[in-house]
Amino acid sequence: MEAIRSLPVVLRSLLIPAAPVVLVLLQPDFGTALVIIAIWFGALYLAGAQVRHLGAVFAMGLALFTLMWNLDRIPLDRLAPGPLARIAKKAALKDYQKRRLTIFLNPQADPLGAGYHIIQSRVAIGSGKVFGRGLFRGTQSRLRFIPERHTDFIFSVVGEELGLAGASVMLLLYLFIFWRGLRIAMRARDPLGSLLAAGAISMLIFHTIVNIGMSVNIMPITGLPLPFVSYGGSNMVASFMAFGLLQNAHMRRDRIIF
Repeated sequence: MEAIRSLPVVLRSLLIPAAPVVLVLLQPDFGTALVIIAIWFGALYLAGAQVRHLGAVFAMGLALFTLMWNLDRIPLDRLAPGPLARIAKKAALKDYQKRRLTIFLNPQADPLGAGYHIIQSRVAIGSGKVFGRGLFRGTQSRLRFIPERHTDFIFSVVGEELGLAGASVMLLLYLFIFWRGLRIAMRARDPLGSLLAAGAISMLIFHTIVNIGMSVNIMPITGLPLPFVSYGGSNMVASFMAFGLLQNAHMRRDRIIF
């Protein structure tokens, strides 16, 4: 995989996630689009791509994000009339997406609106203290002060009911999974197995970091579930499929001789 250390090869590889990212953004689903990009970054990094090349792509992504942020202010109908203008308008960030990305800096600016989720999540986690209020005894979660407590903010329920001790145990379990996944990706015998394992573990890592980060108010709310914990059949199936890819790469790390 020496070719991946070349910047043109890295840029050409962007064509692989480009189509699904564009289609997902048009839904619009900004969070899932970020997951696809995270998978691409993780696979290329473990494949041996140079950090400076990935940094250049990241800078290009920031520039594109800035453009999406300001697309609604550009007179697209005059500059690019027709289907191109309609596609660009769909790709522009919506007002609620902008509020989600900015309100985490100051949730008190809109305590009953966009900042309500983050404020209630912090109250729940803080009230859990060290050992929590007890399983199924959390007032914030049981009285439904935490919106989407079974999906996006499930970590807030864990922090309230099990406290710092329970949340730490969960984080240690996740770290063990990530360590094993990265080890499988690096020890895979063939390049395809290594890339599949890298993409699978990158997806799980990104989901976990973003979900926990938005629960403790260090990341914007993007609506990504916590793997194996949040309610939802499709996410559970996708997480187990990622585990299946990791197990397959691990199983084939040694050549089988009959």
